[in-house]
Amino acid sequence: MKVGLFLGCNMPALRPDTEKAIRISLSSLGVEVVDLEGAACCPAYGTFWSADEEAALAVSAWNYSIAEKAGVDMIVQCGSCYSTLKVGRYKLVNGKLQEINEKFLSKVGMKYEGKSDTKHITDFMYNDIGIDKIRESLKYSMEGLKAVVQVPCHTIRPSNILGFDDPENPVVLKNLTRALGAEVPTFTRDKQCCGGAGGYARSNRKAAMEFLKLKLDSMKEEVDPDCIVVSCITCLMWMDEAQDEMRKLGMIDYSIPVFDYNQLLAICQGHDPKKVARIAATPRDEVIQRILENKI
Repeated sequence: MKVGLFLGCNMPALRPDTEKAIRISLSSLGVEVVDLEGAACCPAYGTFWSADEEAALAVSAWNYSIAEKAGVDMIVQCGSCYSTLKVGRYKLVNGKLQEINEKFLSKVGMKYEGKSDTKHITDFMYNDIGIDKIRESLKYSMEGLKAVVQVPCHTIRPSNILGFDDPENPVVLKNLTRALGAEVPTFTRDKQCCGGAGGYARSNRKAAMEFLKLKLDSMKEEVDPDCIVVSCITCLMWMDEAQDEMRKLGMIDYSIPVFDYNQLLAICQGHDPKKVARIAATPRDEVIQRILENKI
């Protein structure tokens, strides 16, 4: 099984350990990861899309043409990249493909025929690899640990284009986390956005942190989790780094470690935590140690 890994901008630059975790955990599951050399920004909604949709579609088609030439579909961890690429493909194959090919891609000798698609990595893990194969790859377990999940907002709606999960009751990331042995409880603000979206966190950081605090307080008071599991680089960085800032400001007096799902999977598969879960503002050592004490 081969897939093209669309990295996006933030992960390779700011959280390379997450990229390492994705590559190494997929390899342990027998997946060949193809690098999409020459891929550009997705491009994000706050840039091209808001100013020039035609340019956005041209960039999207360029990325797809690279994957198509390599004979692979793309998988992506960033929720925003997933949504942008998926919506871009929808617009391309439903009316804009010939125009974008002729006006832009033909000038550089490329073409997108609409064959390659994009999947979010949790969709790929759950529906293509499967829970059973994931469990078979584990050497350590999260048994005895309580984890809550943060489902990336951009993977849920518009569900007719993006949907691989129930938008009202998403279960894919929860079930993937349960496959590692963790208990995954629900709490009142279970479905609330993390508040880390660029336009929100950058325009009013205080309001974004207060919004996140509502969610963190809810999970702390109701279920007191050992960690938060995400599958989006924005959710990962925001929920991790904002907690550190909030503690310094006296907004919270607790810490809840944040992991990307594939980081936890890689650790449970026996890979070195120093390579796959090295970067964090909120300490993770206790959770990692408890996993390593649960040898299967």
